Amino acid sequence: MASLPAGLDTLRRRVVGHALDVGLRTAATVGRWHPASRPYIEPVETVSDIAYRPTGNPAHRLDVTRPRAGAGDRRPAVLYLHGGGFRILSKETHWMMAGAFAAHGFVVFNANYRLSGEAPFPAAVEDAASAYLWVLEHAAEWGGDPSRIVLAGDSAGANLVTALTVACCFERSEACVHGVFERGVVPRAVVPMCGLLEVSRWQRYDAVPMPRFVRDRLDAVCTGYLGPRAGDEGPHLALANPLTVLESDLAPERPLPPFASSVGTRDPVLDDTRRLERALARRGIRHHVTYHAGEPHAFQALVFRREARRCWHELFEFLDPIV
Repeated sequence: MASLPAGLDTLRRRVVGHALDVGLRTAATVGRWHPASRPYIEPVETVSDIAYRPTGNPAHRLDVTRPRAGAGDRRPAVLYLHGGGFRILSKETHWMMAGAFAAHGFVVFNANYRLSGEAPFPAAVEDAASAYLWVLEHAAEWGGDPSRIVLAGDSAGANLVTALTVACCFERSEACVHGVFERGVVPRAVVPMCGLLEVSRWQRYDAVPMPRFVRDRLDAVCTGYLGPRAGDEGPHLALANPLTVLESDLAPERPLPPFASSVGTRDPVLDDTRRLERALARRGIRHHVTYHAGEPHAFQALVFRREARRCWHELFEFLDPIV
């Protein structure tokens, strides 16, 4: 098939991306009515659209989802960053992820961040850092314990929470994470689910059998996130490629926390999780990585599937003794 002119190809990708966004947002809304969703809705409450940066931008707002139970001891906190290839989706589409953590007893701060169509890398990392610092400052006001915080996210969100963990443990010079290392709080655990953990070398997927549509989406996600930096390589993109920091010989100034990850074996970015597991094992970092046969990308949200429910059960078995 002949290639389209650059302008038409860009337009095509925008149209496809918009259609995916609308379709997935609709599915997330309809999913609230599925009987399997009730355990993640009925026992929790959500306060929406709290600003973590005073910009007025909806990208700088988060929701707090927490158990409906009355006041008591502070609960462990989660900062959750949604997936969507850095390009689409939001905290609203990821209500189930927040609900799963909250139904288990966490206070969840489910945050938006600037998408690549508005502002490419490092804007999302800067927003993730701002949200983290805000949660550390304000978690107690919502019943959360800032000394027992978990960073969690799926897909692009997995990339961001891994980058944020790198900023907590390695003293970085990038302005986008200014204040994170200085704050001195390392998360109790990190949960990067089905992560796209290295963005720069998207061509590595050329060797992975996948439909052309999926390969095209990966290309659009990576080039869109990097923007003018697409095609670059080097340490200045380390926070876009946090997996490469963990794979390096660079020693952290603070010990890395435990990691828990999960991925389906039909996920096109499966290999990033495999590499993450190897990197953590080489560093001697406590970790729990599960591979779910036949499951697609972001299957963790499909709670009507038994494998997704099993994944969440195993995750909490790992987290409970830590937090």
